Order: sequence, then C-alpha cells, then structure tokens
Amino acid sequence: MKLEDIDLTDLDQFSGGIPHEAFKLLRAEEPLFWNDETDGNKGFWSVTRHADVWAVDKDPETFSSAQQNTLEELDEENLIIRRSMIDTDGARHWALRRLLMREFSPRAVAKYSEFLHALTASALDEAIALREFDFVEQVSADIPIRVLARMLDVPIDDTDKLIDWGNQMIANSDPDYADVLAGSEESEKYKHLPFRSPAALEVFEYGFRLAAQRKGGNGTDLVSKLINTTPSDGIPLSDLDYQNYFALLIIAGNETTRHTISHTVKALAQHPDQWAILKKDPSLVPNAVEEFLRWASPIQYFRRTATRDVELHGKTIKKDDKVVIWFSSGNYDERVFDNPYEFNVLRQDVDHVSFGKGGPHFCLGNQLARLEIRIVIAALLERLESIELLAEPSLVRANLVHGIKKMPVRLHPDPSYSPA
Repeated sequence: MKLEDIDLTDLDQFSGGIPHEAFKLLRAEEPLFWNDETDGNKGFWSVTRHADVWAVDKDPETFSSAQQNTLEELDEENLIIRRSMIDTDGARHWALRRLLMREFSPRAVAKYSEFLHALTASALDEAIALREFDFVEQVSADIPIRVLARMLDVPIDDTDKLIDWGNQMIANSDPDYADVLAGSEESEKYKHLPFRSPAALEVFEYGFRLAAQRKGGNGTDLVSKLINTTPSDGIPLSDLDYQNYFALLIIAGNETTRHTISHTVKALAQHPDQWAILKKDPSLVPNAVEEFLRWASPIQYFRRTATRDVELHGKTIKKDDKVVIWFSSGNYDERVFDNPYEFNVLRQDVDHVSFGKGGPHFCLGNQLARLEIRIVIAALLERLESIELLAEPSLVRANLVHGIKKMPVRLHPDPSYSPA
C-alpha cells in the first residue's frame, strides 16, 4: 500500500476490519494525514499515533467536539438540534455528564454484579443446549441490552427494538441494518436526526413516553434521574437535550460492550493458546479485559474541530479543520505496544484508548462495560472446553464502529461443568 492509496472514507478499506496496513503506514510516514472527501465535504486530518490521539482528545479548547463527533458537516441549525452530551464541551458538558455520573460509578455499577452473573449464567446455559448458534444474537447483543433495559426500567420484551434502533443509527452505512443509508439522497430528509436515521424518531417517541410517566416521581432509573434532575449549571434539560441524551444511552449502552465481547470470543477461538491460559487461571481475566478492549477497538474514531491554527508534525491544522482521532490505530501503535498485532491476554499495563483514555469525553459507561465483559468471558471459560467458529464472522460495513454482525459458533462444553 502507498499513501496515495489510503482513503479512510472508503468503507471497502474497512471490509476486513481495522485497516492495519494503512494505519501502520500512516503512523510511520504521515502521522498527520490529510484525507480529501468526495461527498461535498471539505476533507479532514487523520491523527493515528497513540500519543497524538491522547493529546488531541484531552485538549477540547483546541480540538472541540461541538461540531459533531462524526465526519458529517452540519449547518448551525442542525448542529443545535442534534447536539448531545458528547457534542458539547466545557461547563455544559460537565453539567450534563454529572447528571448520570453517579449511576455509572464503580460503586453503582457493582450493584448489577449479581444480576449480571445470573443473567449471563441463564443466557449461556441456554446457548450451550443449542450447541450451534449465532453468538452475536444469542449472547453478545443480548446481555448488554438486558442490562440497559434494567437501568432504564423498561420491559425485557422491548430489548429487540432497542437493539434494532441502535443498529440502524450507529450502523447507518450498512444496508443490512439501515433503512436509510448515510450519504443517500433520502438521508437529506433526516439530517436533523442523529446519524440521519429515521429510527431516531422512534427512539425519541419511546423516550418521551417514559419521561411523561416518570416526571415528578422518585424513581431511581436513568430516565427518572434525567427528567427529574436539574443540571449543576442550573440550566434545565430542554426537550432537545433530553431526546439526544436518551438516544445516546440507547447507542452507548449496547455497542461498545457488545462488539468487544464478540471480537474477544472470536480472538479466543482463533488463539486456543490464549484460551488455555485463561482457562487454567481465570483470575487473569480482569487484567485481560484491557487487552480485549485494545484488540477490539469497538469505536474506531471520533472527530474534533480545530478552534485555532495549530502546528503538528510540521503541518498547520487550520481553524475549523476537521481532525479525526483514530482509536483503532492508536491501540496498535508500535511505540506503545510490543508486538501490537499479537493477541496477548498476559499483556501488562495496556494503555489503550478505547474509552478515550481519560480526557473530558472519557466513556461514562466504562466501568459497566468492563464488568459485563469480565463476567461474560469468565462464565464462558467456566462452562466450555473451547469455542469453534463455524464461518468467518461478518462485519458491520462502517468506519465508525468496528462491529461484528453475525458469528456462527459451535460450543464444546467442559465435561466437568454442571449448571447449578
């Protein structure tokens, strides 16, 4: 591959997953890379080294999130309509973040441990009885959304539509998921909606129905907290604030964990030596979770916008230029990770950027995601001798999310395991 062959808007370059060859070349030769766009947008800078991803992510005064986190360019009216917590900086971002920060603290998340253990045990024991099935549908998509349903206090019967709505929005470039594809002429009618997805209208309606039921109540679920709490800056949530926050929960409460679990199971099936290490000593799983997150890189990029001219690697990023930080490249940077393309469950001090590392937009649900991943993988190790892939997993057609759509597997139970 040559530099002139690289186009990170070309979804074909992501058809096999993370485009490691392209990112390796960029990190080595062009760590600040200008990428033209052919859809009428003005192009963007790509940041691919771990240190640079971290530097940009932690500096919202220079690299703002307020112009959207994806490559899409919106006029001022639609920016306002679509602005969510992750598209906000400064004091307002902090005030919106604090609304639910306690609900995702380590102490609060620990309260779901017993529920998660029981849920995972039930789901996996049902799966083992099937022996052959689609792992995404049966396990990795099912468990995180059931946890979210509990946190939202909505019926378990609603989980299928929550999954479908999330798929349609974040995988808006995949024809298997999206009714209206991003970039299509039809999508122009929905440019005021998150990801230009008409599914957002259903999400908003659902969210407002829950809000109407819980307004003024004393519930402890996420909706009740949102609708009955005034942000710390004293500015109440508008309808726009609420609907966009609710839609963010539907997406974020499912995607990262789901795809990390799927990629981890794929990697463990393809690396039986790593499965054997964890099988022999399950106490290694909590540390290995960080390697799982690095390897999966479930969200590949976020976009920022320069607020001033700034120099990086001898080039000038102009005010208002789009700057894309590629987490999926930073997570494989040879400057930080020895043998980065080796899946190593014993890797120590895994300084990945999958959750944004620790900047102001650090993933609010990171502790819950870690807990879910740890419990699911530990339960699989307890119950199974091995996992066999029956076909090559199919990937979401996207450059934003590194996701697996389908992954047919055959389970080989551990003969020493018996359900309680």
